[in-house]
Amino acid sequence: MLHSQLESRLRECVRDLLPDADLSQVVLLPCRDTRFGDYQTSSLIALARQRKMNPRGLASSVLEKLSLERLHIKAELAGPGFINFHILPQAIAKNIALACQSETPFVRKAKASQTIVLDFSSPNIAKPMHVGHIRSTVLGSCLSRLHRLIGNNVISDNHIGDWGTQFGKLLLGWKNHLDKVALESDPIGEMERLYKLVNAATEADETVLEQARAELVKLQSGDPENFEIWQQMVKLSQSQFDSLYSRLGVAFDYTLGESFYNDRLKGVVDDLVAKEIARESEGAYVVFFDDSPELAPHPAIVQKRDGAFNYATTDLATLEYRTQNWKPDQILYVTDGRQQLHFKQIFTTFNRWKPKIKVKLIHVWFGTILGNDGKPFKTRSGEVIKLADLLNEAEERALAVVSEKNPDLPEETRRNIARVVGIGAVKYADLLPSRQSDYQFSWDKMLAFNGNTAPYLLYAYARIRSIFRKNHDEFSSSFKPESIEEKDLTFSTPQELSLSKHLFSFGITLEQVAEDSRPNILCNYLYDLAGLFASFYENCPVLKALGAEKTSRLALCHLTAKVLQMGLHTLGLETLEEM
Repeated sequence: MLHSQLESRLRECVRDLLPDADLSQVVLLPCRDTRFGDYQTSSLIALARQRKMNPRGLASSVLEKLSLERLHIKAELAGPGFINFHILPQAIAKNIALACQSETPFVRKAKASQTIVLDFSSPNIAKPMHVGHIRSTVLGSCLSRLHRLIGNNVISDNHIGDWGTQFGKLLLGWKNHLDKVALESDPIGEMERLYKLVNAATEADETVLEQARAELVKLQSGDPENFEIWQQMVKLSQSQFDSLYSRLGVAFDYTLGESFYNDRLKGVVDDLVAKEIARESEGAYVVFFDDSPELAPHPAIVQKRDGAFNYATTDLATLEYRTQNWKPDQILYVTDGRQQLHFKQIFTTFNRWKPKIKVKLIHVWFGTILGNDGKPFKTRSGEVIKLADLLNEAEERALAVVSEKNPDLPEETRRNIARVVGIGAVKYADLLPSRQSDYQFSWDKMLAFNGNTAPYLLYAYARIRSIFRKNHDEFSSSFKPESIEEKDLTFSTPQELSLSKHLFSFGITLEQVAEDSRPNILCNYLYDLAGLFASFYENCPVLKALGAEKTSRLALCHLTAKVLQMGLHTLGLETLEEM
């Protein structure tokens, strides 16, 4: 598309003038203030200063070499070495025509596809998924969709917590207090009850704790009975997880839990010790970070004094497996901000351990969901909110809103709309804030049909689609987006030009989101797009227009709907043809 063509030509000119320049530094971005142009580059200023050149002189030399005639773009030198670019109407017509012929308009596919492993969600077996899992699940799924859209190879892995000390207590409870009827009706609820029951008993009676430890040792030693019970726990939990993931529209390529790496843990520690990365300290094996001011006060234990391994050991084994078998360029861990220190320890240790493996390790961390009281979001009784209960309430609240707006719709239709709107509202509200910020959960805000919300964007999409649905017979023979050519189009009004130029920025927006894993950038882009379309539709009659003007406006309607749909799908939201 236009942006990539222009950026490519700009880089060619820089390469001719500065053969040693790192062309990745030459970046073209949309102008924040459209009075100065549509695109702008300031990259030449930094390149000139690195070489003790005059920035404005370098920019002027680039402009002299830059051929823009066939792109229909005007360029001008500004300030100490900026170059501003203005898109002319001919360029808009040409690129709108090209976009109409594309399945993914305005999306720039990666020239060199990367393999990206995404680790997200990661619930614990035998425990219900709760509201704390929503951010990792929704954010991770969004990033998975995003990277696939721009042409990267994505491997998603749900690293579930299916091993650990809690299973000793669960096994003891299962053998002595299991309610089979309750297990059948609510497996995770029953396992949660068993854990709480035995955990309370261990705090009151040391002998019960010893019994639980004995059950754990039997499991870890491969006892057939305990292993069979454990497998049943995993199966029952996974079934309920899958039900929630289905409601959220989330899928994984792999679900390799902690247990998958058990056989690797001893080897990891032995190798760390052999390479003098870990050493014995007070009976445990520990990695020290003496050369890091930040990590020096925080050594990482990889094997406890009782011989047990921990999360650090498992995460290192997981990294070893992923790099050996999937050979990724990047691995992204999507977890809350409280784990920042842990992942700094893991990444530093792994890079020391496997220095020849060139993989970019990224902790995509996020803030906390808060209630109205400004504290972590919980029930009125102070308990953690179960994810299933949250989604149920979202759908019921959305149903009330939809029923009030459209009482004449059949109940089945209203419930389907409520499902899409309710779950979409929860997901969008989670992605809208900058991910590292805490945000306050508000049903009223997230379900509103005005403002930057999922219902507003879903309605905007449905409204555009209604233009074509209501006039299907009239358009069916005359409007075929895939057949539109440049000569069929004309754009002249400020609203047409503004909407077109914003559509052109979709691909750049996706790249910005991918660069720092910030879906809020896409949320704001889509909100602005819906607003620009509303202004266009109000000021530029579509159905009453004639000839090229009508074709042009229908093309803008078609592309706006397409971009809204792609953007919402990337965020993980379903769209509706009618609301």
